[in-house]
Amino acid sequence: MGALLTPSRVKAIQHFVERGIERLKPWSWLWPPMAFGAGLGSFFLVDRQQWLGAALALGLLLTWILLLSESLIGRWLAKRGHPTLSRGITTFIAQMIHQETLFFTLPFILITTVWNSGQTLFAVMVIGMALLSIIDPLYYKVAGRWRSLYFAFHALCVFLVVLVTLPIMLHLTTGQSLLLAMTFMVLIAAPSFWHLLKRRSLKRWCAFLALTLALAYGAWLGRIWVPPATLWMTSTALSPSLDIQQRTPQGEIALTPQAIRENGLYVYTAIRAPRGLSETIYHAWRHNGVALDTVELDINGGREQGYRAWSHKLNFPSDPTGDWRVDILTDSGQRLGLIRFTVSDDPQLATVADSAIMPSGLSALNLRRFVPGNRKRTDEPVDD
Repeated sequence: MGALLTPSRVKAIQHFVERGIERLKPWSWLWPPMAFGAGLGSFFLVDRQQWLGAALALGLLLTWILLLSESLIGRWLAKRGHPTLSRGITTFIAQMIHQETLFFTLPFILITTVWNSGQTLFAVMVIGMALLSIIDPLYYKVAGRWRSLYFAFHALCVFLVVLVTLPIMLHLTTGQSLLLAMTFMVLIAAPSFWHLLKRRSLKRWCAFLALTLALAYGAWLGRIWVPPATLWMTSTALSPSLDIQQRTPQGEIALTPQAIRENGLYVYTAIRAPRGLSETIYHAWRHNGVALDTVELDINGGREQGYRAWSHKLNFPSDPTGDWRVDILTDSGQRLGLIRFTVSDDPQLATVADSAIMPSGLSALNLRRFVPGNRKRTDEPVDD
């Protein structure tokens, strides 16, 4: 190995990399839109051209392996007296990989976010990080002066990489990918607290461990704000009956107490997932904010219009009037969407379960629900 990496060869490689970076810098503005286009393509091609979506995700993962090993390679070369890349060059490479990561994963986040929930905060944070990565003065200031914040930024990028790529490449469920993403994030963010260990003592080691555990616990609590990056709801419906063979809702009733006791109520959802991915989702029924029933449903990916699943409620409280909500959740508690309806003694005030399959998110922007006086359906679909 030493014969291959002579000082002259290492210096030649370093000179080649530096020249390449200098030539690339004038065109670096093209990198974010290219990464965004690659992410968008990966998102939509994951069903029709699964190998291409996986290849794009694999390319992103390989760049992160290179970035994470860069400091180790630099230290190894320095110990052997070899020249290393300047801080400016390594920061520029890191910036390019951060841009690639953020703009590649941004379509996944924007499309799968439930915009009327806490997931909006996470999506806004990712958008802010993407903007930070392309504003050179601010990015280099964070990288140079605020190292703890920079490590946190770095760790969140790793979180996004794992969250998005593993379901595509390995067909892991969103819950498994989320757990691995949080684990990697905590490990990468740990250097932010290393300053506590400059003077090693039991007290400082305990502080380091406590901060690491607090970060892990905070990440776990915040999981419900993270959108399931490869799942989204394409359509919903409320109906008094359902054709099981055709998997289509049927019938129409106003949701009065007598009507739902006689007919029950179906909540129909279509969830889109990558081909080959099997997931467990839940319909969590709530009445006036009180949790009642949770129905477990298994779905399989690959259908362009989404895998059709439903829950059928027959048992209602003695007084079912009021506001109802059905949360559509993953097994890790991430929200895919929610449906609201009202049960009232007055048919004019009650929601009408008309079996109409209402498109969500990319399937359609259902602007009619914002029209005043449109009480026929009160549905809050995912703005995917």
